[in-house]
Amino acid sequence: MEMVKDMERKVIKTGNSLGANMTDALKKIGAEKGDTLSIEVIDHEIRITKKQPKIELPQGVSEDFFKVLESTADYYDKTLKGLKDR
Repeated sequence: MEMVKDMERKVIKTGNSLGANMTDALKKIGAEKGDTLSIEVIDHEIRITKKQPKIELPQGVSEDFFKVLESTADYYDKTLKGLKDR
């Protein structure tokens, strides 16, 4: 995991809350406007991760479908990439 160093920010007041601009750090984790973040506070550290959206499958579609789809895509990866470049 790549560590971002030398980031210092001032804590600011925004309304009745405290905040800090972390744009560079949020970009590093791929966070964009509207994303949900998971925030853990352990001792004196804060860990922020981008939460992956929960995907609800359509009725009648098994979770196994995606396992089969992924293994098929992995198996034919070279072929599919070759078709894309034609």
